[in-house]
This record gives sequence, C-alpha cells and structure tokens, in this order.
Amino acid sequence: MSQSAYVVSDISCSHCTIAVTEEVTKVDGVTAVEVDLDTKLVRVSGDGFAGEDVIAAIDEAGYDARVAA
Repeated sequence: MSQSAYVVSDISCSHCTIAVTEEVTKVDGVTAVEVDLDTKLVRVSGDGFAGEDVIAAIDEAGYDARVAA
C-alpha cells in the first residue's frame, strides 16, 4: 500500500473535507482519504493510484492541490 500527501491551502471547513473526500475516493486505487484542516494536508492511501489523478480530483472538488514536500 502506498501513501501520498497533498497540500490544499484553501480547505477550511467540514464541507471542504466532505467535498475533497468524495472526489478523491473515486480515484482508482484509492482506499483511504484523511483530511487535516489544521495542517491543510490531504493524506491518501491505496494501491496503484496516480498522484496527478488525485490532484485532478481535488481540483474537481473546487480546490487547488500540490504534492506535499
């Protein structure tokens, strides 16, 4: 299982969490999504998912994302 983290600086509320989680869980290979509003990080776990697909899903939810350093 692989894990990746993404910075989503414009998330701030439970609606943001729900919107991002719903879109990212649709990405093939994603099995878990954790949104941390305090750190502005979205952590994704799964097998075989592509980072660019996760970023596109977060964009679809209405937020900008980048891979966390």
